[in-house]
Amino acid sequence: MTTLTLEQTLALIIETLDDLKAKNITTLEIEHLTEVAERIIICDATSKRHVKALADKLGAATKAAGLAPLGREGDKDSDWTLVDLGSVVVHIMTPQAREFYDLEGLWSSPEALKDLAVQARA
Repeated sequence: MTTLTLEQTLALIIETLDDLKAKNITTLEIEHLTEVAERIIICDATSKRHVKALADKLGAATKAAGLAPLGREGDKDSDWTLVDLGSVVVHIMTPQAREFYDLEGLWSSPEALKDLAVQARA
């Protein structure tokens, strides 16, 4: 099994998403906020079908490169699918889901994350 660097993993993910016409591909550095991952990639898909196609292609491309996904959440009719690749977590969303959940806003504000953690414990 091949070991990819973080930079190689990011390049593979972005190239794969771009090849299938994902839009607004954004990378967030989160290693200073959590131990779960080092980066989050968020992109837009044009439809629920496109969400599934992007997630399927990403899973196949990463497996072919020797990087097996640790998990995937979201079914064929989801407007949001998450692909966990260990150091990188990829969120593939319809524009409506991306606007509603505002992951960029959440992850860019450590105070918002802290507030959510406190609410979850209450």
